[in-house]
Amino acid sequence: MSSSTLHLAVALDGTGWHPASWREPTARPREVFTAGYWADLVAEAERGLLDFVTVEDGLGPQSSRFPDPDERTDQVRGRLDAVLIAARIAPLTRHIGLVPTVVATHTEPFHISKAIATLDYVSSGRAGLRVRISARPNEAAHFGRRTIPRIEAYDSPDAQEAVTELFDEAADHVEAVRRLWDSWEDDAEIRDVATGRFVDRDKLHHIDFEGRHFSVKGPSITPRPPQGQPVVSALAHGTVPYRLVGRQADVGYVTPHAAGEARAIVAEIRAEQRSAGRADEPLHIFGDLVVFLDDDPAEAAARRERLDTLAGEPYRGDARVFTGTPAELADLLQELAGAGLSGFRLRPAVLGHDLPAITRGLVPELQRRAAFRHAYEADTLRGLLGLARPANRYAAATA
Repeated sequence: MSSSTLHLAVALDGTGWHPASWREPTARPREVFTAGYWADLVAEAERGLLDFVTVEDGLGPQSSRFPDPDERTDQVRGRLDAVLIAARIAPLTRHIGLVPTVVATHTEPFHISKAIATLDYVSSGRAGLRVRISARPNEAAHFGRRTIPRIEAYDSPDAQEAVTELFDEAADHVEAVRRLWDSWEDDAEIRDVATGRFVDRDKLHHIDFEGRHFSVKGPSITPRPPQGQPVVSALAHGTVPYRLVGRQADVGYVTPHAAGEARAIVAEIRAEQRSAGRADEPLHIFGDLVVFLDDDPAEAAARRERLDTLAGEPYRGDARVFTGTPAELADLLQELAGAGLSGFRLRPAVLGHDLPAITRGLVPELQRRAAFRHAYEADTLRGLLGLARPANRYAAATA
């Protein structure tokens, strides 16, 4: 893939990112908790040659307000486990990357390391994870091991301190996970029937991770994943999460609303990357957009207005909302790419409508502009993203 081409991912969530999406004729709300539903979505994304899909997840019911649960009954509530969805879909796909969301705040690094390593084996090297925090007190109450202070306003000093602590914990979480992935050297498994040796115990390593938030001895119970290090990604909206992306991620998702803002965000993340001593490591920065796509821009606008009416309020999210045609979206993506973004994670407003509009409308338009692949050029997610398979840190130390 040339440097002028883009990377594309889609974010899968329920029936789509608009809260009234489940009421559209294409939405399939009765199937949203079935394996076949998710298999169809990912198959469509793979037909469009997309780099990967992310699958949303959380530790409490979806809510229209933060930080509390709501009492709404007119929006999708409930989820399947994102890692298990990815594991179910992996054998049904061949090329596309699978990136489930995991919540670092209440999940042990050891559990996540072996779950994603297993996904990498099941998918033959196409696994990743999207790490996120949980700042909701009601979600902490599910576990009973800690309390999360209630955040009334994010710009208050107390809120900033609490959020910074959660993101620092997430950085430690990812560091422990990464070390556990390396705790088996690549050739630790001998499997020699003649000598009766299955594993070389000298090539399994205690990681002895000691941080402010975790103490993890290791080694993992799962051999090193096929990719060595599955792809780590994170969504970031400001300086504190930008620091997490700069310290630990292979892919960061950001939410600029214009090219100038994108340029400033990229510069800030690159500075955080340099501060973390990772200046020479590749780091993709993807722009997130919610998309309403139709062949006629008036149809896209009318559809958005109809869904807003059903929801009882205009849709507003953290990311820019695009309403228009695939060609217009291609223009915008290329403009934002000129500001330093290397790819985009698109959030279909209605999965049943806007995902096919991406794969069958946007992708051919980008291909006509020589801005997107015509075939998959690698068998692993790291390969699709142009990321080399990293050396094992413990093998290098031993050598």
